[in-house]
Amino acid sequence: MDIDAFVSVHKPAWDRLETLVRRRGSLSGPEVDELVDLYQRVATHLSIVRSGSDRLLVGRLSALVARARSAVTGAHTPAWREFIRFFTVSFPVVAYRARWWWAGTAALFFVVTAVLAVWVARNPDVQTAIASPQQIKQLVEHDFADYYSDHPSGAFAGQVWINNAWVSMQVIATSVLLGLPIPYILWQNAANVGVSAGLMASRDRLDIFFGLITPHGLLELTAVFLAAAVGMRLGWTAIDPGPRKRTEALAEQGRAVVSVALGLVAVLLASGLIEAMVTPSSLPTWARIGIGVAAEGAFLTYVTFFGRRALRSGETGDLERAPDVAPSN
Repeated sequence: MDIDAFVSVHKPAWDRLETLVRRRGSLSGPEVDELVDLYQRVATHLSIVRSGSDRLLVGRLSALVARARSAVTGAHTPAWREFIRFFTVSFPVVAYRARWWWAGTAALFFVVTAVLAVWVARNPDVQTAIASPQQIKQLVEHDFADYYSDHPSGAFAGQVWINNAWVSMQVIATSVLLGLPIPYILWQNAANVGVSAGLMASRDRLDIFFGLITPHGLLELTAVFLAAAVGMRLGWTAIDPGPRKRTEALAEQGRAVVSVALGLVAVLLASGLIEAMVTPSSLPTWARIGIGVAAEGAFLTYVTFFGRRALRSGETGDLERAPDVAPSN
């Protein structure tokens, strides 16, 4: 990198930040916003020059960023703006950037599930090894459907939300182990779905299976796939960090995992509400499935629209005040 050219291009921003920091007690509203924006940009400049050999420049920018951080602490943007930014930038752009990992995870999951379902449905010996004929009859004729209607919808929604969040958080948590346990967690879930589908199909009740699992299952599994995708992407970052230092790349992807964990709280809440209130309702099967498809379509559209827009703007989904990799122009 040409340090002289870099300094020439960005020095006006550094000087302006110096001025705003000195005047931090008398800034107007727009100047406060400018202060926060410049702090993020200069923090990014600092992360870039750290890899060089100009210790003097690194020292100057480190001091400036430290002073600006102190000023920003008392002049940060309102909470509602941070909330909006999270759901229109941080969360969707992380999901969008992981879209191929996400799609690959989903495709492999459904292939494994379908293979297991066909294997179970076509092999009576396998069914016998899983459960007795009486137990299978009880499952397909009563237990599978009763699961969704045996509890008050409000309490059930909370229970489902906690359970779904637990599965996704397991996936998220294992990302600290570079995502290595994630395939096993997905295998367990694929096995559960595949075996249930196979048993229902063996008794010609596959229509009931899809009628009950599709309304909420689309969004629920999508959340699990997204959590798995960012977790495994973190593991791959350790192997291939790209042009940046491995520690910096891992730090950014780790913060991206946190963004997804927070965003999935809302997604799983929506899934839990559908499972508690739509799945066991008296609505026709086509209507219940339609609601599930609409919810899935809305989520994918949301991620694609906001994620693509944020990516084109140079956003990474990193936490807004993470000093090393804040967005910069």
